[in-house]
Amino acid sequence: MNSFPIKEFFYSIQGEGHYYGMAAYFIRFEGCNIQCNWCDTKESWNIKKKDFIPIHKIITNISNYKVKNIIITGGEPMMWNLYPLTKILKKKKYRIHLETSGYYPIKEKYMDWITISPKKSKLPLIENYKKINELKIIISNEKDFIFAEEQATHVKITNCVLFLQPEWSNLVKIIPKIIDYIKKNPKWRISLQIHKMLNIP
Repeated sequence: MNSFPIKEFFYSIQGEGHYYGMAAYFIRFEGCNIQCNWCDTKESWNIKKKDFIPIHKIITNISNYKVKNIIITGGEPMMWNLYPLTKILKKKKYRIHLETSGYYPIKEKYMDWITISPKKSKLPLIENYKKINELKIIISNEKDFIFAEEQATHVKITNCVLFLQPEWSNLVKIIPKIIDYIKKNPKWRISLQIHKMLNIP
């Protein structure tokens, strides 16, 4: 593809997961057929013809910023063949992070860091667990801890980081439970959405 449906691109701070606090350029793709009820980017679900942006324009926009970390997110970016874009980004020495549900095959060519955030309605492909660096489970109730452990059984990469992240609308209630769970199960770490806490645009 020579163009992609992009909901937005912006320079900001990675607010969650292993690389929280890192300056990064975000490319948010349109399109998602999973559509979780707690999704905080529902505006990226629908694909609009007017939002298709040529690769050369995406690259040009990135070059306006002093950044080497690119985060490809969505929506669900693996609905698209990202190779034409990631090939150019890697030639320009960018470090590429992918955030995906894992529902579609991950073609990891040129990806430096891959995060899967599984959704119960459409589970990740088992083969994708062989490629990830980070597993991030959203916790909104106590049943989600069971789901987290089920998903963690598929992770065979010894240095894959395991995160439990509180669902934002249930933050105050669920954080104490996550803390208690991690103290009993220290293979997990907590991920907080610091960009929301600090109002980072």
